[in-house]
Amino acid sequence: MEQHNRRTFIVKATLLTGGLMIPEHLLFAASKKSRYKIAVIDLMILKRQKISALPLTKEIGADGLEIDMGGLGDRETFDNKLADPKVRQEYLDKAKELNLEICSLAMTGFYAQSFAKRPTYQKMMQDCLDTAKAMNIKVVFLPLGVQGDLVKNPELRVPILERLKVAGKMASKAGVVIGIETALDAKGELELLKEIGCRHVKSYFNFSNAIKNGRDLNQELKILGKKNIIQIHATNEDGIWLQNDPNINLKKVKETLDDMGWKGWLVVERSRDASQPTNVKYNFSANTNYLKSVFQIDNSSL
Repeated sequence: MEQHNRRTFIVKATLLTGGLMIPEHLLFAASKKSRYKIAVIDLMILKRQKISALPLTKEIGADGLEIDMGGLGDRETFDNKLADPKVRQEYLDKAKELNLEICSLAMTGFYAQSFAKRPTYQKMMQDCLDTAKAMNIKVVFLPLGVQGDLVKNPELRVPILERLKVAGKMASKAGVVIGIETALDAKGELELLKEIGCRHVKSYFNFSNAIKNGRDLNQELKILGKKNIIQIHATNEDGIWLQNDPNINLKKVKETLDDMGWKGWLVVERSRDASQPTNVKYNFSANTNYLKSVFQIDNSSL
C-alpha cells in the first residue's frame, strides 16, 4: 500500500510539472502495456538515415522511430541506404539492443515532389515496400505534399487515385499498409479511401492538418474512424510545445481515441519551441514525455 501511494505521488507530481520529469521506470512500464506508443522521426531529429538516430531516440525517451527513405531530388528513386542488407541489419540489431521499435518508413521526398506526375513512382514505391518487408516494418508513410494538394489542385484527383490503387495492390502483395496524408478534411479523405477501395491504404492522420484549417480535431478523428487511421502525427505547427499549445487538448483527444477503440503509434513531428528550434533533445524530449504523461500513464487511480 505504501509503495502504491508513493507511485501515485510521483505520477501526480510529474504530471503537475508538465510531464517533463516522469521517472524512466514508470514510463517504460507504461509503454509496455499501453495501447498507445510514442515515436519520433529520424528526419526531424536531424538524423535522416543515420543509425545514430536510434540511441538519440532512446535518450529522448520515445518507444520507437519512423525512418525516412532518404532524399529524392531528380533520382529515379530514393537515396536509400537501407537498400544495403548490411545497413539494414545494423539498424535492426541496434533497435533490438535499445529495445526500440521501427514503427514506419517515410517517403517524405513526396512532400515536395509530385506523386501524381513522377514517372518512376512505382519503382519508388516498390523500393520502399521492399525495404519495409525486409525489416518487418508494417507501415509506410506517403504524404501527397504541396504538389499533391487535392484542395488546391482538384484536377490531380484522378491520376492520384489511379496511382494509389496501383500502390495499394503493391502494398497488399508486400503485406504492408500505406498511410497517406492529404490536405482534405476527414470527410473528403474518407471518400478518397473508399474510392481507392483497398485495406492496405489508410489515413496517416496529422493533428496539424485539422487544427490549422480550423476544423474540430476530435470530430475529424471520429469521421475517419478507427479502421481508417493507421498512424498519427501527433503534433501541431512549430513554435510551441504541445503542453503549452492552446489549440490542442490532448486529454480530450485521448478520450476520443479511447472511445473509438483506436490504438497505435503517435509520432512526434514538429511542435518545437520557437526560441530553440534546432535543440533536438530539448524539444523532442518535452513533447515525447508530455504525450507519454497523457497517453501512457493511467490517470484513473490518481
